[in-house]
Amino acid sequence: MFGLGTQELLVILVIVLVMFGGSKLPEIARSLGKSMNEFKKGINEGASETEKDKDEQR
Repeated sequence: MFGLGTQELLVILVIVLVMFGGSKLPEIARSLGKSMNEFKKGINEGASETEKDKDEQR
């Protein structure tokens, strides 16, 4: 995963925990998940529009 090992991921997790606190982490993870879902939807819509344009040009 992005060339990160277990130790690096643990260090990043500890830094995030110190910065935001334990009570904010679920909220941050939830919003990150929603953002990724919307991003994937946008990518899929863009790909389907590109395919439609190619079909129309033929």
